[in-house]
This record gives sequence, structure tokens and C-alpha cells, in this order.
Amino acid sequence: MAFDYKKEYKDFYMPKNKPSIVKIPKMNYLAVRGKGNPNDEFGEYKKSIALLYAIAFTIKMSYKGSYKIDGYFEYVVPPLEGFWWQDGLKNTIDYNNKDGMCFISLIRLPDFVSKEDFDWAISEATKKKKGDYSKVEFLTYDEGLCVTCMHIGSYDLEPQTIELMHNYMKENDYELDINANRYHHEIYLSDPRRVDVNKLKTVIRHPIKRIK
Repeated sequence: MAFDYKKEYKDFYMPKNKPSIVKIPKMNYLAVRGKGNPNDEFGEYKKSIALLYAIAFTIKMSYKGSYKIDGYFEYVVPPLEGFWWQDGLKNTIDYNNKDGMCFISLIRLPDFVSKEDFDWAISEATKKKKGDYSKVEFLTYDEGLCVTCMHIGSYDLEPQTIELMHNYMKENDYELDINANRYHHEIYLSDPRRVDVNKLKTVIRHPIKRIK
């Protein structure tokens, strides 16, 4: 049976719909940076998703070809994730100004995938799919201490869940630590093309630190 990160790391990918504190270890990701309305059918965000999945599946299916990744095991491609912020705003996002959203789209890489393997996948996808994958990065990110919660429903209603998270954070002697290197983080467990908007499941994480 293929290794499924969502099932094996439930604290990271399947939190309850009540806030909790979690420490996220250093991980490697496929990443694409961009800006603009994520709902724009022809915008940078939708293009970033296509780029990520092309490389993610090139790596996943590598075992069927001549290129062999040391330590490879069969796995389910982890869910799409995203870091989000808006220039000029601190500790918040204006959900009514989607055109001003900046993002880093992400898909987690298994630990056995090296930078060398990533470079091979970019070259392989470029050759076979005849596309430009130069925007895809190999990103190492150490997220650290976060408050997290499962949000169920529309993305535009996330502030309701975030308020619960921030209240819980303060009650437990933590403060928000969003900055230039730590982001509002979302993990998408539902496909909005197939799931009713009221049933969408999105993991939200915010970086925190102890109040001194």
C-alpha cells in the first residue's frame, strides 16, 4: 500500500476543527511563487498548480523509468499547500482584495527526494511535456511552532476560524509570529471543483512564539 502522508502525520494534515498547538519539522517542498487573484482562471495561481503537479508526478512515477531515486518508496502525492500574504499588511489578509494576494504554492516532497533528483525531474518534465518549469523551486522550510485548526467551508469565511485560533493562542501564552519568513499557511484537503463550498476542508496554520 502506498504511503499516505495525510494518514501517517494526522497532527500535521488532519487536525480537529478546534485549535491546537503543533511543531512542524523541517521539510522539503516543490514551490512556485506568484501574485494575483487565486480565482482567476488564467492567473498565476492556477498556473502554479499545474507546474507543481507536473513535477510532483514526474518524481512519483520515476520508478517506472530508468532513473532511480535512492530510498524511493511508493507514496500518495501530498496535498496542495499555500503560503499567503499581502504587501503592506501585517498579521492579516484582506479577503476582499484578492488581486493583491501574494503566494507560494507548495507540494511536500518525500524526504528521499534530493536536490539532484529535483533537477532531474525538471529536466525530464521539460523534455517530455515540452513546458517551461523554470519557476518551480526546491524549497527547504522549517516552519516550527504553529497554532492550527481545520476550517470547514468557504475560504472567505476563514477569518472566523482564525479568530478561534488566535484566541486559543493567547489563552496558552503564545503570540502571533507572522513575518517576512513565516506565513499564513493553508493546506487544501478538498478539490473545490468537486466538493460543495460549504464542505471544503482546509488546514490553517499560523506561526507563533511564546510570550516573553
